[in-house]
Amino acid sequence: MSKMKVTVEKILSLSEGDGIDELQKHLTLLSDDQLTTMITNSALKGKDTGALIKSIFKGSPVSVSNGANRRLLVYKHCIPLCESGDLQTEVASDIIGLLMLETHSLPGAALATLASLYVEAIKVGEMNSGRSLELFPTILTALAATEALAYGKGELSGDEYKKQLINSLCSSRWDPQCVIHLTTMFRDVPLSAEELQFLIEKVLRMFLKLDLQEIPPLVYQLLLLSAKGCKNLVLEGITSYFQKQDQLQKEEQRNGESEDVEIQTIPQDQLRHVEGTVILHIVFAIRLDHELGRECFKSLKASQGQPLCPFSIALLLSVARIQRYEEQVFEFLKGAITKNFKDDQIQQGSKFLQELLPQCNSISDMILDTVKNSVFGWDHITQGLVQLGFMLMDSFGPKAGPFGKPEGTSSTAKTPNQQACRLGGQVLLESFKMHEPIRGEILEQVLNRLVTKTASPVTHFIDLLSSIVMSTPMILLESSSKVTETFDQLSYLPLSTVQGLLKAVQPLLKVSMSMKDALILVLRKAMFSSHLDGRKAAVAGFLLLLKNFRVLGSLASSQASQAITSSQVQADIHSRYNAAANEAFCLEILSSLRRCLNQQADVRLMLYEGFHEVLRRNSQLASSIMQTLLSQLKRYFEPEQDLLPPLKLESCISAHGDQVFLQEPLAHLLCCTVHCLLWYQNIRSGGSVSDDEDDEDEEGGIQSELHVIMESITKRMIKSELEDFELDKCAEFSTSSSVGVKNSIYAVLVLGVNEVLMEYNFITANYSKNRFEEVLELFKRYHKVSEILRERAGKGRTPSGKTPRSLLSLGFVSTLLTALFRDSTQSREESLSVLRSSGEFLRYCVSVALQKIQQLEETGNTDGPEGQSPDKTFSHICDITSVLMWRYTNVPSTVEDAGKKEKGQSVSLLCLEGLLRVFTLIVQRYPTRMDNFLSCLGEGEGDRSDTTEQSAFYIRQFQRALMTQLSGGEEEFNSKEAQLLVSILSVLSRQLNSSSTQFVQMITWTLKICKETNFEDISFSKGLLSLLFSLHVLYKSPVSLLWEMCQDIHSQLGDIDQDVEVEKQSHFAIVSMKTAASTTILVLSQVGKVLDEVDWLIAKKKGQISSDRTTSGSTQQPLGQQDLIEKAITIQLGTLLTALHELVQTALPPGPCSDTLMRELSRTYSILTTLTKYYIQLCATQPGQLPARLEKLVKLSGSHLTPQCYSFITYVQSGELMAGGPEKTKKKKKDDEAVAAASAKVLRETKAIPNLIFNIEQYEKFLILLSKKSKVNLMQYMKLSTSRDFRINAATLDAALQEQEQQQDESQQTEHSQPSEENQAPKKKRRRKQ
Repeated sequence: MSKMKVTVEKILSLSEGDGIDELQKHLTLLSDDQLTTMITNSALKGKDTGALIKSIFKGSPVSVSNGANRRLLVYKHCIPLCESGDLQTEVASDIIGLLMLETHSLPGAALATLASLYVEAIKVGEMNSGRSLELFPTILTALAATEALAYGKGELSGDEYKKQLINSLCSSRWDPQCVIHLTTMFRDVPLSAEELQFLIEKVLRMFLKLDLQEIPPLVYQLLLLSAKGCKNLVLEGITSYFQKQDQLQKEEQRNGESEDVEIQTIPQDQLRHVEGTVILHIVFAIRLDHELGRECFKSLKASQGQPLCPFSIALLLSVARIQRYEEQVFEFLKGAITKNFKDDQIQQGSKFLQELLPQCNSISDMILDTVKNSVFGWDHITQGLVQLGFMLMDSFGPKAGPFGKPEGTSSTAKTPNQQACRLGGQVLLESFKMHEPIRGEILEQVLNRLVTKTASPVTHFIDLLSSIVMSTPMILLESSSKVTETFDQLSYLPLSTVQGLLKAVQPLLKVSMSMKDALILVLRKAMFSSHLDGRKAAVAGFLLLLKNFRVLGSLASSQASQAITSSQVQADIHSRYNAAANEAFCLEILSSLRRCLNQQADVRLMLYEGFHEVLRRNSQLASSIMQTLLSQLKRYFEPEQDLLPPLKLESCISAHGDQVFLQEPLAHLLCCTVHCLLWYQNIRSGGSVSDDEDDEDEEGGIQSELHVIMESITKRMIKSELEDFELDKCAEFSTSSSVGVKNSIYAVLVLGVNEVLMEYNFITANYSKNRFEEVLELFKRYHKVSEILRERAGKGRTPSGKTPRSLLSLGFVSTLLTALFRDSTQSREESLSVLRSSGEFLRYCVSVALQKIQQLEETGNTDGPEGQSPDKTFSHICDITSVLMWRYTNVPSTVEDAGKKEKGQSVSLLCLEGLLRVFTLIVQRYPTRMDNFLSCLGEGEGDRSDTTEQSAFYIRQFQRALMTQLSGGEEEFNSKEAQLLVSILSVLSRQLNSSSTQFVQMITWTLKICKETNFEDISFSKGLLSLLFSLHVLYKSPVSLLWEMCQDIHSQLGDIDQDVEVEKQSHFAIVSMKTAASTTILVLSQVGKVLDEVDWLIAKKKGQISSDRTTSGSTQQPLGQQDLIEKAITIQLGTLLTALHELVQTALPPGPCSDTLMRELSRTYSILTTLTKYYIQLCATQPGQLPARLEKLVKLSGSHLTPQCYSFITYVQSGELMAGGPEKTKKKKKDDEAVAAASAKVLRETKAIPNLIFNIEQYEKFLILLSKKSKVNLMQYMKLSTSRDFRINAATLDAALQEQEQQQDESQQTEHSQPSEENQAPKKKRRRKQ
């Protein structure tokens, strides 16, 4: 031991002196083992190790072979020693530092040995601590600098040798524990682009073998490594890894749920936390390296074929926090979302595309997944989610249509824009539930938009607010101050916004006294607002409060149409304040509302329309409300029984200057009174409402008094003549004079009063014959007035332009129709026959039902009681439809028409129109309840739950009706009825499942009808063909169908060359001389849709090329082999070209037909150009022959279509010239408008021809390019285009010359050369203008 000690000290002392030779000698005395043991012991003690190694190097000059070997020995010994983990960290790093300094002096062979040693150690997994890996880059760098190295039998340059080593290293198996160390180490190794790519691909493959916790540090190292290049590859690799992990985790969750077993190889929370950390690493790297950010966006834009995933969406939202990328991120996401929805819509609309491509991945699911994942501490994306949600809702919310009405009335999101808007709402709602810090901001922004966006509809924001209130009411109470601030703006907001807002926050009013008090204050102020809208807002608000703050003893809310209560706010009103306070509160509101009875008609109208609903919800207020109505009615009721008319109409109007306007909507007042009275009577008969007998007497008194008044009005209205109301056939109804306006108002009031009385008397009649006769008398009075108004409308516009809205309630219409058409009770037979005998009355009842259905379709609710309740209206609509259906199917229109011809539509036709409206309404407003609706009609067979089955049953009924129409002769054919039947069939057929046998039967039937029907009715043929096309698209591609139709059109209209005899073909009898032109337009619109699909497919393929190029360098498939999509594109275009080839030779009438054909031909050529460009792009990446199909397509376009296009252009132009001929003689008589219209038409037509020629020439230009690239002469199929500037038609020229000679003979002029020149010049000009 002492000898050894001496030796170490000796070596150190020798190295300090100048005796290098002495040191060398001393070192040669030591054997290899002794030397290594000496280093090991010194290192373990952590004392003098650095100095010892320095001394050894000093005494081992590289020039001497044993010196070089000794150095190598030291390296070989120290590397595993440092790796072993036995040394202190400082000692190990000192040793590695020293070795690094001396590496460059080692000879090439030693460097090669060391490098190989490292590679072997990594392969067998001995480099797990990674301490000694710092040295490896230095060795590789030194190795790359050496001139030549022995390798096998020959030699390699150092750089090549290094490449071999890296290749060998990246191809071998790595121990998962050393992946991070190796990645860190490679940052210091100089690598070529290929080596870097090879290395990064290796590291990305290792992701799957690592533990989840090790991913973030590895990603961090990879991002640092990406500074050398391959940024795109790194980002895509990381994203695809997490995409796979997400999918695996989802599948595990799904399987776990189905099998009730919790198997989690990937714990969800751990995965989400790791993803969150990785996102932070990437965002940090992008902040420091903007090149990485640019690459990130470049790769996203290039991979448009590949959809986003929850991880990449979260990453983007996190990147959006960097200001320079914010706009880019949201623009990209907005584009990606709309593209995804549009693609999905295109694919859903075409069976051809569904079979060709897999279903699009839904981006909305991905975004909602991102929101769900963000609950795991992803605070860095919450702000992005809020921005994204509002951006979608602002950009794609409903737009104001004409007259400020919101467009689109459907209850489900159908268009891509509606879907995107709904997605924005879902993102905000889910974010609101999950993240407390952003709740305030979301609420504030929603309320701000309600207040500021007064010009555009805000229904989507109201829906969002309502959802927030329903899902988290207690949370919202914390921000109640924001809501009360918004209340201050109520009187300035549009009425619809006020109603929506109050309805949305209504559950909060029940639990927050302060909010309710704030609202009442605001509403009271609004009552005296100078704006009419402000006062209406106040009425709306008070009515809402009355409906929802029920006084004790009122009926259960189940009898109300829809109790707006929140599942989480079950606080009953009485637990907070007693019933007396509540009643006082309601009576106080009622007294406020009574003030409205002296305000404008609009304000009163709102009150009358709301009272009945209040009464039904809050029955304890009955006496107050009935008293109010009674006293109001008495102001206009004439108590003297002998006086006619029974109502003071002059009190209902007021004048201002020379303007007359309605002051009291009397009919609505009467209507409200009747409904409240009947409702109350109904409740009383079902059991007493009130416990207090005094109250009951009082209410009974009011009730009987009202009944007496109604009886009196009825009797006297029947006795009253038109003259009593100052209305008769001579009365003036023009809107320009005050007398006309007054008469119009009177007429409308009389109509309304009569209707209300009809409803009252029918319901209280209890099927008494005399009372029904009174109802009929009232109707006759009603009919007289409406006839006068209708006659006046014929002569000039009436004030309203159409019959005023009927005041009959939807429930009553349903009852009335059922009684008239379906009631077969023996005892009622006699009394009902009174009403049934009047055809006018039956027609009136059905037309009122039609009016109500139309109102529902447009606004989603109807006037009158229960009109606001979707469930009640739905049930009435079911009843009405059932009656209409029965009436139409059981009483054929032919029987009815044969009876007596009356003016106006037959009841059957009205029923049919009603059925069409109803089916359309249900599809739009109640799409989820279609099967419920069909089973309510009560006649279907088979499975009740299957919409397809039920729809098929009704389809068969309407098919039979249509067949009956078609089987009669042309004289018996009722075009209107046939059109309605076709429209109904097209609505119902959309409910069929496109893969069901019923759907196939429907198509087969429609095809058969089109092939066999030869009625020359243009509207009917249009409807039938539209139905055929809409079905066929969901069955298979319609190109062959279009081709057959084009042949039929050609054979019907003849050829543009009159000498050519067209072969007579008739695939479809429905295409005749008369219907050919309208069919052409339909066929061309279908051609346009097929071209859209082809264009979309080519764009998809182009996107695929560019994304393949970015990810995998180049694609493998040879050019000659078309994939399925390319093949489908070529076949579609080929068949279309053949169809267009038929049409282009057809003598189409000038105008829309030829214009549309020109446009579609232009599109066809531009899409052929796009396809050519796609193949030019392919040629650049893939060698080989062009597909044979493509050559055929080019041949078809060049030799068949293009020459015919030029002939068609000539035909169109000559047609225009001929049409222009006779007009020129009448030129002076033309007025300015006709000239303007003609010049606009010329302008339109002159555009179509140059566009077409330009597109043909563009197509030929790119074909030349493709020919060069592919070495295939595609231009051999192209004919030279005709030069149309200097055409000389010999026959026309001869005729013109003869005409000129005759003129010259007649005029007997001596100098004839000059005039002929004068004649010639303008013609030429005119010709050019054409």
